[in-house]
Amino acid sequence: MNLSAALEKKLTEEQLSAREAQHMAEFIAWGPVVFQVSRLMVKFGILDLIRDSKDGMTREELCQQTGLSDYAMKCLTEASLCIGTLLVDVNTNRFTLSKTGWFLLNDPATRVNIDFNHDVNYEGMFHLEEALKNGCPEGLKHFGNWTTIYEGLSSLPEEAQKSWFAFDHFYSDTSFPEALRIVFDTHHVRTLYDVGGNTGKWALQCVGYDNDVKVTILDLPQQIALMEQNIAGKPGAERISGYGINLLNKQMAFPPLKDGLDAIWMSQFLDCFSMDEMTDILKRAKDVMTDHTRLFIMETLWDRQRFHTAAFCLTMTSLYFTAMANGNSKMYNTEDLEHCITTAGLEIEHIYDHLGQGHSILLCRKQKKNT
Repeated sequence: MNLSAALEKKLTEEQLSAREAQHMAEFIAWGPVVFQVSRLMVKFGILDLIRDSKDGMTREELCQQTGLSDYAMKCLTEASLCIGTLLVDVNTNRFTLSKTGWFLLNDPATRVNIDFNHDVNYEGMFHLEEALKNGCPEGLKHFGNWTTIYEGLSSLPEEAQKSWFAFDHFYSDTSFPEALRIVFDTHHVRTLYDVGGNTGKWALQCVGYDNDVKVTILDLPQQIALMEQNIAGKPGAERISGYGINLLNKQMAFPPLKDGLDAIWMSQFLDCFSMDEMTDILKRAKDVMTDHTRLFIMETLWDRQRFHTAAFCLTMTSLYFTAMANGNSKMYNTEDLEHCITTAGLEIEHIYDHLGQGHSILLCRKQKKNT
């Protein structure tokens, strides 16, 4: 396993004392309760009230402001003290935010992750054991009878759909400015396939960045319909088209492009498939590529992260794929992705690291023929 320098230091040596390790073990055992208490401290506005107060707040003041009973506030604040999101002055009984509480309340990534885990994952994760054994997203039946979550995105409950797209877009959006410069300024792309283009957010960024580019989004037919609604009337939408395709169907080829294809874009897409499925998709991409065409794969590869927190979030996200999304994919490391790329008849020309929230772009081309 090849790890970034920061991860190698963190993951190959013991970091905790015995007492700290025991505490962490109990923290894990009570993890579901820790999560729900912390989520409700945010939802009920308790952390907001404490943050915005001059000298902290007493339990009685919090009850008056929130309408919660003294019993409920006792349970929440006492648990939060031991979780580590609150501090208390024992002389005045006034609560203030800890550093952890501040990040829980103010860090955008944390807020997105809380909503995603509560609205999308929480109840379905009860079936993780079955999903790992069966290779199917057994937790998805909480929402509907679909093979993968992608088939049901347009039918998810409103809060779950909102949290799913917020999670998906948050991690990709921060990388878009740098990615646009790489694709259009460095590589001068004019025709592009956006594979798994979702709501068309990247495509709109492309046509807004370059007035000459034309984008074709390849995605499930129902997703193409959502995309067309989303881009309607927006600047550059006339240069975006959609092509409905089930990429899990090996008989469905990528459409040839009459005027030549400069680039294929796959952002946070391949992690939605098993390694065998990924390899097959990459082979079909290669079939429409010329020696001129470049494939841009943007992924958050967990082994290339600069910070342990990022790697933690990514490896946890893998279990969302197991229990909820499709049962057989994950957040891959570089070695896994490179294996699929090479097996598909492609090769990595360059890797751009540390874009946005920890993305990498793998720039690929067709393997050169031996002469």
